[in-house]
Amino acid sequence: MPVYSNAKVSALEDIAIFTSGEEVPLKEVFKKIYTVENKKETSVSKKATNDEIKEYFEDILPEYDKDRVYVSDMKKVLTWYNFLIEKDLLNFDEKEEVKTEEIASTDEKPATEVKTKVPAKAKTTAKAKPVAQVKADAKPKPSKATQPKTIQRKSN
Repeated sequence: MPVYSNAKVSALEDIAIFTSGEEVPLKEVFKKIYTVENKKETSVSKKATNDEIKEYFEDILPEYDKDRVYVSDMKKVLTWYNFLIEKDLLNFDEKEEVKTEEIASTDEKPATEVKTKVPAKAKTTAKAKPVAQVKADAKPKPSKATQPKTIQRKSN
């Protein structure tokens, strides 16, 4: 879907949850929900009572700022998480496995030296003029703006 300049859009990566300490990125909150829910949708729906949503959110992120994080914000987080799970766009296990594989593969490979051959100088048949000489030899062409206009007058 195209996003126009007059639309107010925020990337999920740029969103964080207020806590008593530092802000927690939304990705970290999603990871916590992902592990608690065992890679499934949330057990609490956005249609649950405010008290149920607050209790659930406190289980997920106990240090969230109760004055600045509203129930509507919590509902958004739950809705976004459920949508991403439904579309199979959240998978924290694969990224961690890839990182560990990359670390393991870099540790196992010995450092090798790469040798490259430098080609001999290529022979040129045409002699290139130095830049200063080319500029001096060039004759400027008069532009149409500097050429005088001729006006034809009708004779009586």
